[in-house]
Amino acid sequence: MKLKTQAQVDAAERVLRLSWVIVAGAILFSVFTVTPLVARVTPQDWQWSAWLLPIVVDVAVVISIRVDAIVARLGGSTTGWPTTLRVLTGAMSVLLNIGDSALKGDLVGVGVHLVAPALLIVTAEASLKWRREIASATTRIEEERRREHEERRREQRAREERLRADREQEREERLREREAALKEERDRRRDEAAERAAEREHEARLAKEERDDERKDEAARYAREEETRRREAAEAKAEEAKAREEEARRQAAAKAEAEAERRLREPRPAPPAPARTPVSAVRTSRPAVSATVSKTGAHEADADAKMSEENARKAVADGIREGRSQREIAALTGWSTGWVAKRAQELAVTS
Repeated sequence: MKLKTQAQVDAAERVLRLSWVIVAGAILFSVFTVTPLVARVTPQDWQWSAWLLPIVVDVAVVISIRVDAIVARLGGSTTGWPTTLRVLTGAMSVLLNIGDSALKGDLVGVGVHLVAPALLIVTAEASLKWRREIASATTRIEEERRREHEERRREQRAREERLRADREQEREERLREREAALKEERDRRRDEAAERAAEREHEARLAKEERDDERKDEAARYAREEETRRREAAEAKAEEAKAREEEARRQAAAKAEAEAERRLREPRPAPPAPARTPVSAVRTSRPAVSATVSKTGAHEADADAKMSEENARKAVADGIREGRSQREIAALTGWSTGWVAKRAQELAVTS
């Protein structure tokens, strides 16, 4: 039967190990057969070593055949000296086993004692043949395994190549899809950017127009304010000029009154001899006139005193609510009509 699988090879190996039972029995029987013969031709003092020779010869037969099997399994040559050793040890085993019976002329004994060495030699040779077959089967199985492994590797590489090609193709498809998506996204963003730019341009144009309108309104408002300020400044100057005129009139009247009072208090002129008296009297009466004028100036200064800015602002707000004119409010607070007009305008803007 041809060994095809490793299981069959392992089974044959296990069966072949049973051959050692035959080898052990043959060697033991050979020891019992050859020892008396060797003992007769061995000095009396060394007869106890007679059993060593049959064991050495039979073990040499087994070792030579076993080594040949190992070398053959490894692919080496078993011809030449290995064959000579195998034949020589086999012949020695046969001669030692049949020697005693052959010397006695006992052919039956020769045949009986020939069984053990023949069985040993044949078993060893058969084991060699079996081991060669097992080695050949093992080599063949290993070769088949190697070929199967190579075939599986080739198939695996082919599958891997196919998978790699599929993955590469899939990656290229994904890359193309990603590039298409990116292009679409770029186009969309470009369109959105163009729309946003158009919107910003439109908004900027509207804002510019609005700023232009605001600047025009601001210019008009500033012109109106300037006109109002100029008018109020003119009014304030007029009021100040009028106030200065009134002040000049009051001062002139006060001076006239003081001069009249001085004249009323002044004594009549004395005779020419004591002419110094009027001058002294006049000189002594001047402090009274000065005191009168000082009192009058102090009174007028108290009457024309300005309000503080905080009180003046409150007075302006109250005057506007009561419907007073700016001149009345200016006369009440002591501030100019221009200042009152500015506060009134601020209150109008705030409200």
